[in-house]
Amino acid sequence: MSLPRAHGAAVLRARFRVRPEDFFVEEIAGFEASGHGEHLLLTIEKRGLTTAEAIRRIARWADVPERAIGHAGLKDRHAVTRQRISVHLPGREAPDTAALESGSLRVLEAVRHQRKLPRGALAGNRFVLILREVQGERAAIEQRLAAIAACGVPNYFGEQRFGREGDNVAQARAMFAGRRVGRELRSLLLSAARAELFNRVLAVRVERDSWDRALDGEVWMLDGRRSVFGPEPFDAALAQRLAAFDIHPTGPLWGRGALRTRGEAARLEQEALEGGDALALRTGLEAAGLEQERRALRVRPDALRWDWHDAATVRLDFALPPGAYATAVLAELGEMEAGG
Repeated sequence: MSLPRAHGAAVLRARFRVRPEDFFVEEIAGFEASGHGEHLLLTIEKRGLTTAEAIRRIARWADVPERAIGHAGLKDRHAVTRQRISVHLPGREAPDTAALESGSLRVLEAVRHQRKLPRGALAGNRFVLILREVQGERAAIEQRLAAIAACGVPNYFGEQRFGREGDNVAQARAMFAGRRVGRELRSLLLSAARAELFNRVLAVRVERDSWDRALDGEVWMLDGRRSVFGPEPFDAALAQRLAAFDIHPTGPLWGRGALRTRGEAARLEQEALEGGDALALRTGLEAAGLEQERRALRVRPDALRWDWHDAATVRLDFALPPGAYATAVLAELGEMEAGG
């Protein structure tokens, strides 16, 4: 579906991911390695590889099953990315990392740690993006960037969540209708179905200009944490925290149980998710055993900076919390064409 913008019409057209170096992502570590333990914590730089492909290479190099490897999150193929990977090597010396390296994978650091790296064990991601063949007025583009830096953007799930051909939601419907899939694909399809429903709710709130403000019956999420509270009466103290980006309104990650929102917020969510195809996704997620959760409706890029290399090339530099997508930031600027 076409997702509405919060800051108005597009102010540019541009190409991105023209080269792998045009999309750089670096994990912001959530902890320091202990320096000892049964796990080898690798910091790798990869290009032209998915995280799953890198994990397979590392498993062969270390002669361990893939289940012995941990990672904090998935990173793009069409990019240069830096991330941590843990390898369980109890009672073993690590193989020579030089044997792992190639033109598409480098080892930047290898240090021992006590535990397997779990999903989500990062403080965020830093992005450096190059937009090429930019069309648009520089003043309007910079005004939009300033608005994004000040107010944030809708925290949409990005296109990566929906598969290479964008058909993960259709596959999820087929799975819910009885098609059998493997465990790994099942997890991806469940995530895509949840993301689709969340994006639908957020799109309605953007259209109604309520994505970054309180509705009656709102449930709130603390900034930088998954902790939620509410609903409770909206007062001056909550208004101050909302303005300071200490808390954010939330939308549903669908699963079993009742919506936590009440009043106007609950009515909007129910309205956005009524209809046959939404009902099929909701029912499938509930039958799969997922529980109701919440996700922040907005995200503000940290330390957003931009620099014009020339009249048609701009470099963006910013950080996002875990689970937020750089493509959601780009979408607020305008129309993006990917690839070389």
